[in-house]
Amino acid sequence: MSAAEQRVGAGQGTGSVMEQLRERIRQLQAAPRRYLAVLRTGLSAVDALLPTGGLPLGQVVELCGEAASGRTSLALHAVAAAHQEARLCAWVDGPRELYSPSAAALGVDLERLLIVRPQAPEQRVWAAVQLARSGAFACVVLDLTRGVNPGGRACRVALAEARKLADAAARGGGLLLLLTSPESPADGVVRLRTEARDGDGWSVEVVRSRQGGTGARAELPWSALYPALGLEGGGRLLDVAEDTEDDTPDFLRDQSGALRNGLGILGQRPGRDAPMPPMRQGLDAALPAH
Repeated sequence: MSAAEQRVGAGQGTGSVMEQLRERIRQLQAAPRRYLAVLRTGLSAVDALLPTGGLPLGQVVELCGEAASGRTSLALHAVAAAHQEARLCAWVDGPRELYSPSAAALGVDLERLLIVRPQAPEQRVWAAVQLARSGAFACVVLDLTRGVNPGGRACRVALAEARKLADAAARGGGLLLLLTSPESPADGVVRLRTEARDGDGWSVEVVRSRQGGTGARAELPWSALYPALGLEGGGRLLDVAEDTEDDTPDFLRDQSGALRNGLGILGQRPGRDAPMPPMRQGLDAALPAH
C-alpha cells in the first residue's frame, strides 16, 4: 500500500490527498527553470548586432542574401547553438540542397535535426508552420531561396503566410529562421543581410529590426564560420554605438513556471523549456521492422 493510500485509510480523505497533490504541483511549477532566452550564433560580432544579444526566440528572423554569402552557414550556426543545449531543430529544405556532412562540420548534431523536403513549393510554409507551432523545436529553418526544380526562382511569402509564420513562432516559443533572396524578401521581425566581401570575408547587416539596431553591421573573415576546422576569427563591428555597460542578456534564463510562457506549464514548449533526447531512437521505434 502506498503512503497516499495509507493516509486515505487513516481517515485523511481523498480531498486532503488531492489538496496535497495540488500544492506539490504548484511548488514544481514555481521552481526556477532554465530555459532558452535567445539563440546565439557563436559569432560574437553577429550576436552583438542585436539588442537581445542573439537571435530572439518566439519570433521570425530573416536571413537575406545571395548564394555563397554566408546565409546558410549562419543558419547552421544557430542550429548548432541549439544542439549544444540539447534542443531539437528542424530544417524545411525547399531547394533540397542541405548537405549533411557540411552541416555536421559546423557543429550540427544530425540526430537532433529533422530535415523536411516538401514535394511542392506551397507545402514549405505549411510544413514550417506545423513544426514551429508544435513547440518541440528550438529552431525551425525555412529555406525559400529558390524553387524545388534546379534553376527555380525564389519563393515569395504572401502576407497571409507571413502572419501564419509569425503566429506559429509565437505559439511554439522557438526561433523561426527564413532564408530568402534579395529579390524575394519576407516579413521577419528582424532581417539580417549577408554579403560576400571582396577578398577573404563576408558581412552581416541589420536592415530591419523592430527592437532597434537597424544599420548595425559586422565584417567577418570566412574562417569565422568554420571553428571546427581550426579556423577562427571573431570579426569586428561597424557602425554600432559605443556602450560601456555589458547588458547582453543571458543565453539561458531562470524563470518561474508562472511566468515562463503564456501557458505557464512546463513541457508545452519543450524546444525552449527543456533539453530533449535525440530523435533517432524515437524514429526507429516508430518505423515498422522490415
